[in-house]
Amino acid sequence: MGIPRAPTGSRSAGRQLWRAVLAEFELDEHELALLRQAVAVADVCEDLQALVDRDGPLVASRLGEPRAHPALVELRQQRIVLTGLIVALRVPVGEPGDAGRLQYRGTRGVYGLRGAS
Repeated sequence: MGIPRAPTGSRSAGRQLWRAVLAEFELDEHELALLRQAVAVADVCEDLQALVDRDGPLVASRLGEPRAHPALVELRQQRIVLTGLIVALRVPVGEPGDAGRLQYRGTRGVYGLRGAS
């Protein structure tokens, strides 16, 4: 059975991510839901990057001072979201033949307060 079609409305970056993950891994439905979200975010990142590429990373403020392009700021936030979604998928990271090291994000235990008895 081949790779299922990418979600409707997916564009270049999203379709590329979809194919890359599903070419290597068989996902359960809950993981496909995460991948669908990652596809949408990847497409948003591509759009924001296009704006930054077109306008440059700095724009003039109302006072004429240079400041970060608003799309650059949002791109950073969307990349954080994309990273979180990909980490949540728990696909192996590293180079091929690297024994398929899984991403591990353990939960933090309960910590006592310093100085508390």
